[in-house]
Amino acid sequence: MKFWEFAKVKDTKIRVDQWLSDTMGLVDGGCVYSTLFRYPAEGPKDYEIMLSMFPQENYRTLTHITMYMKDVPGSSAQAAGFLAEREINILNSVSLNGISDTVIIWKIMADLSFAGEADLLLEDFEQRKSNNDPSVSLIDHITTKPAEIGRLFRSDKEYHTKEEVRRAEPCTLKGGVFDTAPGYGDILKNIDGRDVMVVADADSWMLSVTFFKPGTNLIKMVFEVPDNPGSMKQAFDLLAGRNINLISVFSKIKICYQRMLLELVADIGTSKTSAEELRCMLPKELESLNGVFVLKELKELS
Repeated sequence: MKFWEFAKVKDTKIRVDQWLSDTMGLVDGGCVYSTLFRYPAEGPKDYEIMLSMFPQENYRTLTHITMYMKDVPGSSAQAAGFLAEREINILNSVSLNGISDTVIIWKIMADLSFAGEADLLLEDFEQRKSNNDPSVSLIDHITTKPAEIGRLFRSDKEYHTKEEVRRAEPCTLKGGVFDTAPGYGDILKNIDGRDVMVVADADSWMLSVTFFKPGTNLIKMVFEVPDNPGSMKQAFDLLAGRNINLISVFSKIKICYQRMLLELVADIGTSKTSAEELRCMLPKELESLNGVFVLKELKELS
């Protein structure tokens, strides 16, 4: 799925599309925790802000718990009761019927601060199941894995990755807008009109806001290309030859094994070709490729 959008900073404020904030559990009017990172000098990005409803000090104990339950009345209540007995705090969660199945799948982000290790949770469950304990009769099985949100905050100087700059005081998301001024105004200066990319990390229930450097010129291109091996490479090679840097790639089938749509967002700030020139040149250059390639859309992001 596509879990990102592009936007522009207005004054010091960034609007987060509601579908992204809802998907990641960022509730309007809720308390939002944020961390600012700086990227290396090379590349099109300079800063990134991570947004989460979880305090940073809790990241170590956050755990993904997936519970598979019988599709009958009372199963969800039993599952919640089992977790409550072990003092497991349920944070964000989503429950749905399994596709072509007779189970309910409940995916949970939980805080194990008071529950000990996840292995103890599984041991307790397996012991109860083996003893035919009625308290877990409607739960088929449970899986766990560490949330590992810390991976988003790691820096590696060897690979010149981002470095943490500051953790701001918690703030409130108002009207779907995050204001950078209170926590980072002294660092993020003159950002009005800057391009940003808002990305949802589904595994961590977090949003990332990436700032592109001044001089970045983002365009959106949509191609119709053959649905066969090598078609994407041909399109990418054509753009790379004009020093166009791809920021995001999204493809979707139009007619299986025949045609597909390729949606790209790219930076032409370092290219000698303008958006208008590309709009005129690309259709003719696409004719030279092996197969039928069609430019469906090309526009600057605003």
